Parts: sequence; structure tokens; C-alpha cells
Amino acid sequence: MKANRTVTRESAMAILYQIFLYKKNKINYDVEEVINEYLESIEIEDRKKINIDFLKELINGVLDNINDIDKNIEKYLENWAIDRLGLTDQAIIRISVYELLYTDTPNLVCINEAIELSKKYSDEKVSKMINGVLDKIYHEVQE
Repeated sequence: MKANRTVTRESAMAILYQIFLYKKNKINYDVEEVINEYLESIEIEDRKKINIDFLKELINGVLDNINDIDKNIEKYLENWAIDRLGLTDQAIIRISVYELLYTDTPNLVCINEAIELSKKYSDEKVSKMINGVLDKIYHEVQE
């Protein structure tokens, strides 16, 4: 079974959600342990679909660059604040902005993947907001 980047992004979202929850509640955590606990909690067949190297790149990339990522997001949030978003929404948009700014993943893939995750895990209003912010960052990156 081939590893799947879409499934990997969804797993990164779940792990980042957990990490953001720990941070919010001031609970100490180790990133590697959170990743391992997540991987152990899912079925072996599902685990085979995850590209572990890409998963770790996304999680560590977001955490290592979170201030810069959040600055880019905050620039385009209108009547929103990053900490007002649900933790799942924060994970989705931060992963996408990380990929837009720091990886060679095609920009439209980054945006489309985030939109699909937001459609699955967020309400329509948040999904539209994420799309709008990512579109503005995309155009900024293109210039």
C-alpha cells in the first residue's frame, strides 16, 4: 500500500490539534511521543498510508515556524484572530501556509488539500475564510 500525502496531512492535522490542546492547557509534551502515540492509536492498515517522513516534516515545520506562519495568516484575517479559530482549523491553515511558504509542494495542491480538510472538519463559514486567507497568501507568494 502506497503512502498517501492527503492521509498524511490529515494525520498531521490530528497530531497538531493534540499539541495545540496540550499547549492551551499548559500540559508538557514531547513531539515525538505525541506522533508515536497517534500512530499507535490507529489501525496498521491506516498507518501504512502515512508517509512518516512527510508527517514529521509538516508537524515540525509548523511548530518551528509558527510565529512566521501566524503573522502571514493574521495579515489576511478579517474580523478573525488565529486564536479564535478552533484548534482543528488552526492546524489546517497552519499546515497549508507552512507548505506554501517553506516547501516545493505546488501551491494549488496546498490550498486544495486545506479546503478539502476544512470541508470535512469545519463549518462552511470557516472553510470559506481559510480559502480566502490561503488565496491571498498564494497571490503574495506568486509575486
